[in-house]
Amino acid sequence: MSSFGCTRRDFLRAVGLGAAAMAVQGCAGPSGRGSRKILADDPNIVFVLADDLGWAELGCYGNRFNETPNLDRLAREGMRFTDAYSAAAVCSPFRAALMTGQYPARVGITDYLRPNDPNHLSTDYVTIAEALKRAGYATGIIGKWHLTGYANHGAEESPPNVHGFDEVIVSENRGIGGGSYFHPYQFNREIKQRIDGNEYLVDRCNLEAIEFIERHKSEPFFLYLSHYAVHTQLLGRDDLAAKYEKKPGAGKGSNARRNNPHLAAQLESIDEGIGMITKKLDELGLGENTVLIFTSDNGGEDRVTSNAPLRAGKSTLYEGGIREPLILRWPGVVKAGSVCRAPMSTIDFYPTLLDVAGLKAEQKQVLDGVSLLPMLKNEKAKLARDTLYWHYPLAKPHFLGGRSAGAIRHGDWKLIEFFDDGAAELYNLADDISEKYNLADKMPAKTTELRKRLAKWRAEVGAKGPNE
Repeated sequence: MSSFGCTRRDFLRAVGLGAAAMAVQGCAGPSGRGSRKILADDPNIVFVLADDLGWAELGCYGNRFNETPNLDRLAREGMRFTDAYSAAAVCSPFRAALMTGQYPARVGITDYLRPNDPNHLSTDYVTIAEALKRAGYATGIIGKWHLTGYANHGAEESPPNVHGFDEVIVSENRGIGGGSYFHPYQFNREIKQRIDGNEYLVDRCNLEAIEFIERHKSEPFFLYLSHYAVHTQLLGRDDLAAKYEKKPGAGKGSNARRNNPHLAAQLESIDEGIGMITKKLDELGLGENTVLIFTSDNGGEDRVTSNAPLRAGKSTLYEGGIREPLILRWPGVVKAGSVCRAPMSTIDFYPTLLDVAGLKAEQKQVLDGVSLLPMLKNEKAKLARDTLYWHYPLAKPHFLGGRSAGAIRHGDWKLIEFFDDGAAELYNLADDISEKYNLADKMPAKTTELRKRLAKWRAEVGAKGPNE
């Protein structure tokens, strides 16, 4: 048992992070930190996640209204992915796939978890945080977890500290729907204010990220910065929202369906955090030895933004619901300004981060993903896999319009199969990224082939139907 682990947690409580903003787990047991020799060149990992941020929102992805200079710089210094996919069209399934390296259908979390949900991420899984912790990494999550119901709502709770996170900061302990961006935060009323004035949630998370890096500058660390923004109800800082409201072409209010000033303001706050993180890493001499990743959990909500040229948005299996921005910087390994066009999925982060850290996967835990490390070293490298799958069974349509469905992408072909009426839609993404031309009737053989592949995969992973 590591006495250092207990001392460090006591210290964090003493400086005020533990009592209000953190869930602090007990001293490490047999699966705690320090189970292998820590090497000086073990790369740090910073994983920054936006919530509900669509593929088309960043400057480096073609947006000309939002301002994302730090993320655009990150793309110039690293690799930008054009065909990065979320494993799901909504929040919790993405997070389950990120933590386990498995398709949500295999985990059994295929829809967002309600506050009183009996379903939660089982501790039987070795999460990516737990795997890195066992290897000697300091691990921390700042922000949204959403892989459990909450004791405050009568559910059995499975918080991050039982899944390998040493530090759990500004995370929720009750329902998080509807947005809560200024202190006091309704998703966790125990969080004490730390920033003078009208504390803004994105700013608070950015501050905590910088302090986490500073605390762990002398040891390898895994930081999961999981922003609540840009989830509705959108609400940017007053100064930034006013700035975007004055821009030519700005939409009106927080519900604007194009050029939303509050979405742009929230995104700029996230972008400021990226700048703060890169500056801190460079100041500490850690930039060259840190893998910095930025992505989103699902597509933008098309009631408050446009994902064009992609079709539809969050809650659907069209491209606008599942294709995400993804940027990765790792100086000396990833070529600056490189672009990767190979399709990848959330499930690939787990094996990739294991590979980055030089670790082997648990033999007892199936990994559906594949390591992207060969492509990080060479953007033209090919993955052995050529197929991705989605499973989104719903007892009733999502309030944003998503229907109960499954999907498959095989090469450039994509098929969506709707469970409510049995219909199928077939698209060639190489020619039709906007999914305007349904080819299912014109190409019945291809449609049948992909439906069979999808059915076979569902059987292999034990996927359950809408009413199971």
